[in-house]
Amino acid sequence: MPEPIDLHASAMDEFDRRVRAVGTADWALPTPCADWDVHDLVDHLVTEQLWVPHLLAGGRVEEMAEELAGDNLGEEPAATWAVASREARLAWLSPGALERTVHLSMGDAPGENYLWEMTFDLAVHAWDLARAVGADERLDPDLVAALREWAGDRPMGPGPMFDAPADLSRDAGPQERLLALTGRTP
Repeated sequence: MPEPIDLHASAMDEFDRRVRAVGTADWALPTPCADWDVHDLVDHLVTEQLWVPHLLAGGRVEEMAEELAGDNLGEEPAATWAVASREARLAWLSPGALERTVHLSMGDAPGENYLWEMTFDLAVHAWDLARAVGADERLDPDLVAALREWAGDRPMGPGPMFDAPADLSRDAGPQERLLALTGRTP
């Protein structure tokens, strides 16, 4: 299995490819995330990336919560994504990033756990964005396999992040099984 940091790069590439597929008229399209349109979904991922350098440097959520509240996309959403994702990726690649303790809103966690969560979120939302804008929905099979192994069969919802797991047919493939953990029905 590829290393977690390489899987993160793959997930980042998957989301980036879908952001570049968003047309000017697509930003208000609905997504599989019931309360989000394309703009909201990309803003969510941009905001997550903006947190990474701060949190990996030992910062705490409450120190930047007000600064990162609201819309972070600005006038050039794709460019904002490019800068935020680049800076987050550089933070992940810094020496010792995966061994650090990260102070998340739900409590302290090892950096590697945070990386897996971010990788999972990027991959699932890459599919969401692809579905919303009519882009290719296929995710990298190695990424899907690794995330399925990491997630196991534990449902990711219901909760504030994802819906309850979706029912699947017996012949559902690995990507469908991964997405179903979050309530998505491809």
